[in-house]
Amino acid sequence: MTSSDHFGVYLHIPFCAHRCGYCAFATWSDRHHLESAYLEAVEVDIERAVQEGMPPASSIFVGGGTPSLVSADRLASAISSIPRYEGAEITVECNPDDVTSERLRELCAAGVNRISLGVQSTISHVLTSLDRTHDVDNVQCAVECIRSVGISTFNLDLIYGTAGETVDEWRSCLTELLQHHPPHISAYALTVEPGTPLADQHGRHPDDDDQADKYALADEVLSSAGLANYEVSNWASPGHECRHNLLYWRQGNYRGFGCAAHSHEDGRRWWNVRTPDRYIALVSDGASVEAASETLDAETRVFEELELQLRLREGVPREALDGDVLDGLVELRDDRWVLTRNGRLMANEISTRLIVPPTVAGDY
Repeated sequence: MTSSDHFGVYLHIPFCAHRCGYCAFATWSDRHHLESAYLEAVEVDIERAVQEGMPPASSIFVGGGTPSLVSADRLASAISSIPRYEGAEITVECNPDDVTSERLRELCAAGVNRISLGVQSTISHVLTSLDRTHDVDNVQCAVECIRSVGISTFNLDLIYGTAGETVDEWRSCLTELLQHHPPHISAYALTVEPGTPLADQHGRHPDDDDQADKYALADEVLSSAGLANYEVSNWASPGHECRHNLLYWRQGNYRGFGCAAHSHEDGRRWWNVRTPDRYIALVSDGASVEAASETLDAETRVFEELELQLRLREGVPREALDGDVLDGLVELRDDRWVLTRNGRLMANEISTRLIVPPTVAGDY
């Protein structure tokens, strides 16, 4: 398979047991009665896309919401309806409380070969502050189940910077999780999204300096354990990098199914209607589920490509950044500027200094 053959499919499951106070995603805790109709609509939508010439997927990612809340057989059916290359990476996000060997075997039968566990923290009061309800002990149980069914790669998803979380507690969380020998860890700084309950609770907002200290600690601890940073917020052992997310970060083409799912094709981006009710109705009527779209001009597309490359360990071409004025924030490797640990903390600020060569923009 050449790089031009890479194509991703994202499947959005919008159902949750409850809504966490920091979450701004398109999720609902009161619409589980729509599960059967929703997954049926997703399969119909996929079938139509295939008939219209959608290529086979090199990676599939099922996110949410909480995909592990819906019936495994229906979810497996939806995944199985997606044409894919042999050996495609197929990831499903799971809540640790929902993982059982039986559920995973049904998903494996549909080709699922990667799990992303929403751990967030192993510290009880931090989970409470995040409105997370899973049992910390179930993380170990979930990892054991994943390995028992033969899934060799998985991710532990973490959030740092929650109010009341100490640096020592964050270190303890990382150390405890490394005892499971995870091949991949994602660690994201808690962010305050407009319109969320957290946005109105100013006393619980994260502190930038605290988050910087915790990021540096995470990179030190995870790197020492053999997990290399390959994107600002992601660490993996060799060969376990998330191929689907790399497709996003490298501006690949992908198709999103389900409410609020996004798609991209050669500079054109579009997104589906936001609610599951509306999505089901439109699919049933044979109508388009697209809510809106945008097409990037050549310069914007090149800038975004460089912006995404900057977050990756391969960095950006030398001519795309005046790295000599960013001492300690970038370093030159193989004629490319790569962010240092301190530079990763300022990735957004550094990206404003990117230079788009006019001749490159003209090639698009």
